[in-house]
Amino acid sequence: MATNGPDLPAPRKRNGLTEMLTILWFIIAGAVVGALARLIVPGRNPIGILLTIGVGIVGAILGGAIASALGAGWVIALIFAVVIAAIGVAALTSLNSRGGGRWGGRRRSRSF
Repeated sequence: MATNGPDLPAPRKRNGLTEMLTILWFIIAGAVVGALARLIVPGRNPIGILLTIGVGIVGAILGGAIASALGAGWVIALIFAVVIAAIGVAALTSLNSRGGGRWGGRRRSRSF
């Protein structure tokens, strides 16, 4: 059995199924985190569901990384993820409300 030193076990190999399940987990967690973030941000959020999931995935990854770096547990990681995703949703919502960017929404023209 290969070891990484006198007392360290050999690293575990990850197969394709494990990596696919990890990606699926990030998508599901991102959807939940994005939905929670949308509930926290007040007002109308005109961004779509796919963008919400994307912001949630980024929040979940960043929140998990920050919590891991601090040595915190999964509850703190979830709190960090929701807060980071809420900041992202608020930023995208304000970007959209100013009329800039790609997510300008439908423009309604006046009819006389």
